[in-house]
Amino acid sequence: MKHYLKKKLIIPFAAVVILLTGTAFKSDFFEIAKQIEIFTTLFKELNMNYVDETNPGDLMNTAIKNMLNDLDPYTRFLNEQDVETARINNTGDYTGIGARVRTVDGKMVVVEPYKGYPADQAGLKAGDELIKIDEFTIADFKDNVSDLLRGEAGSKVNVTYLRQGVTKTATIIREEVEVNAVPLYEMLNDKTGYIALSKFNSKASAETKEALQELKSDGAENIILDLRGNPGGLLHEAINIVNLFVPKNELVVTTKSKVKKYNKIYRTKNEPLDLQIPIVVLIDGGSASASEIVSGALQDLDRAVVIGSRSFGKGLVQRPKKLTYGTQVKITISRYYTPSGRCIQALDYWNRDAQGNAVRTNKADFKEFKTKNGRSVFDGGGVNPDIVVNDSQLSPVTKALIKDNYIFDFATVFYYNNKFATIEDFKFTDSDFQTFKNYLISKEFNFETKTETALLKAIKAAEEEETFTKLLPKYKAVLDDIKNLKINNISAHKKQIIRELEAEIVKRYFYREGLYQHYLVNNEEINIAKEVLANQSKYKNYLK
Repeated sequence: MKHYLKKKLIIPFAAVVILLTGTAFKSDFFEIAKQIEIFTTLFKELNMNYVDETNPGDLMNTAIKNMLNDLDPYTRFLNEQDVETARINNTGDYTGIGARVRTVDGKMVVVEPYKGYPADQAGLKAGDELIKIDEFTIADFKDNVSDLLRGEAGSKVNVTYLRQGVTKTATIIREEVEVNAVPLYEMLNDKTGYIALSKFNSKASAETKEALQELKSDGAENIILDLRGNPGGLLHEAINIVNLFVPKNELVVTTKSKVKKYNKIYRTKNEPLDLQIPIVVLIDGGSASASEIVSGALQDLDRAVVIGSRSFGKGLVQRPKKLTYGTQVKITISRYYTPSGRCIQALDYWNRDAQGNAVRTNKADFKEFKTKNGRSVFDGGGVNPDIVVNDSQLSPVTKALIKDNYIFDFATVFYYNNKFATIEDFKFTDSDFQTFKNYLISKEFNFETKTETALLKAIKAAEEEETFTKLLPKYKAVLDDIKNLKINNISAHKKQIIRELEAEIVKRYFYREGLYQHYLVNNEEINIAKEVLANQSKYKNYLK
């Protein structure tokens, strides 16, 4: 519940005292106390004297967010709703409609209904825009609107939504939703087992262990562990998964911080499940944090061959700290280091460029480290695979198509114009790709390249300096050429764009389980992994 303060502000003195006494401020004690006093007096004067009525809660949220924005994107304030969302992400269980939704610019869109859960049973599809939940209109709701979809198991929620311009309604019965960390595991052939691990929640290591045991009982002599698109999660789950394949008391990760109590060495605690089975780990630019701990540790210990594209590069560790009124702050407390001693953090948030953007570590500044067998590995830019698959490294144009939802929105259009009875029937043709290009043109697809950014600055400068205004037509002609090149760039990256389109489209027909089934037959990284594992001398050579 929000408490609005008008004309009067009660300073939470006790909270300030707790803040000051509960932290090891040392020499910074006086400066911190001074700045808190300045802020509280400013906050009081602003709320008491500003010409219009103020909302102290909104002002404070803005102040907190702007303060944290100067640090890194992982250090952030969590209100009560955010704390609950974090709990759900860590456990994988909640009570609701069983669908992933996205809220942007006052619009709530269904991203993915989970197979067999209430939203799916009620007929909701990816791409449906929810416009009303019970009596609440989404556009008018300023709080965390996704909370309206949660509630007690067995309770009803009425939704109104738009589908392809048509308004529809549905009544959904909420139930317990369990999101698996391992959405699929399967034998690819008589010797190779495949495990897809999509998140590091509290069930990740248990589900991975169960999958590994069942695959081994089915005859698996090799394992492919797929961490692509896995954004990470719980550190101890990552350590437990590494422990399945390496001996007890093996170093997995070290954390280093300015606060001594956060300097920790994490070793495996249990007896392993299998020390000998050959492993391939798949990663890409969406593999981050705990995914990088697993792939980096198995690479450093020469326990797995890593295939794909360079991982995201998140070498920072966060810890939640409880605040008052059910809120928390998640603070970056340390950096983590793989067994070889490397930190794979890619972005430097503490030395930014002139525009205030975090600077990516220069490749020339990468430091060399050695794996257990003496192979060279490097820090500073994520985990680099032993076998790089070029098309799995997304180009700027592909990233823009994903980020701005062009691929998602086209998949919605495609779904309602095409029908496939089985996943074997699904095909995305050259004609379909041309339809996609025409769709982009109709939507005036555009994204700003670094070249355009520099050129637009030059145009602005030329407009301000009259002497150079005659150059404007030439500048603008170059801009037009760049726009044409970007459309051509779509064709240049056709293969990887089609991969992303197929992944999004397949989920519309056959859910996430179908997506992994599609990967098993059509994915280049999986096919390369199978080839490597089929030739054990080749596999071992990568680890020498």
